[in-house]
Amino acid sequence: MTRHKKLVSLTLLLTMVVIIYGAFTRLTDAGLGCPDWPGCYGFLKVPEKPESIAIAAQAFPERPLEPQKAWNEMIHRYLAGTLGLLIAAIFISSMISKGQQPRTLPTVLLLLVICQAALGAWTVTMSLLPIVVLAHLLGGFTLYCLLALYWMQLTPVLRVAEPALTQLKPLAIGAAVVVMVQIGLGGWTAANYAALACIELPVCEAGWVGRLALDEAFDLHLGYSDYEYGVMSAEARQTVHVFHRLGAYITLAVVSWFAISLYRRAQTKIMQKFALAIGVILLLQFILGLLNVVLHLPLANAVAHNFIGANLLMIMVVVVYQLYRPVGREA
Repeated sequence: MTRHKKLVSLTLLLTMVVIIYGAFTRLTDAGLGCPDWPGCYGFLKVPEKPESIAIAAQAFPERPLEPQKAWNEMIHRYLAGTLGLLIAAIFISSMISKGQQPRTLPTVLLLLVICQAALGAWTVTMSLLPIVVLAHLLGGFTLYCLLALYWMQLTPVLRVAEPALTQLKPLAIGAAVVVMVQIGLGGWTAANYAALACIELPVCEAGWVGRLALDEAFDLHLGYSDYEYGVMSAEARQTVHVFHRLGAYITLAVVSWFAISLYRRAQTKIMQKFALAIGVILLLQFILGLLNVVLHLPLANAVAHNFIGANLLMIMVVVVYQLYRPVGREA
């Protein structure tokens, strides 16, 4: 393994950690643990000395310091900052390499991580505006998927050509889009604190159809000074949750169909393993979603649901890449 690939592997692993810890930060209501950016109450780390705490209280009287939440937020920022530096190193390494190192994705990754830093800042300065929180989540998942694709570009043995799978391309794209939309609905549910708006199966509490509030559920709700704990009505939150719940059933059906079709038609072990991985990850994600409802959103389960969702999207993107560009020189 070359130094460059080792760097990419390390960055991919750190991205997983950032996604997990980002979900943990959000689910412990620590997104505003530090009300400023990039520091915390005007300091480079969480204030601990009495005089520092006094300065913090004077600077942000409307948001008293909660050390545990502040540390959760700052650790996430430290991890994300380190990730940004690693991606910058990947970009530099790819540009100065004398070999045929792919250069397009490193450039895209660098631009994306810069956008992610901006979204991270806006998440705080805009007091958890849901559309910004959702964009930050989707940006993190996209970064993860593109890093996985780049790692595959550096691993030719994983790229195979199977002409028999050509007919599955439309279904692959459709399944990937379904997963993307479902993740978007999940992110919107989390950003608007609607994860526990429905606590009964299979859809919601009795009479949910009559309580749908579509206009409010998908409104951006601009103009509020603080979005912590949400600004939607109970009916709107139920509507958001219902759409995410129905999306889960659609995702289960469509992606299962694709995984079974892929496994049956695949002629190489690599593609068969990809099909099995899709099926296992999909089933695990569906079970975690059910447990979130039944157990009323336990922290570890909710964090796992977020991370497994990222992996479901990642493997779908990788498989689509396999089907559309299995061999040949990379850009």
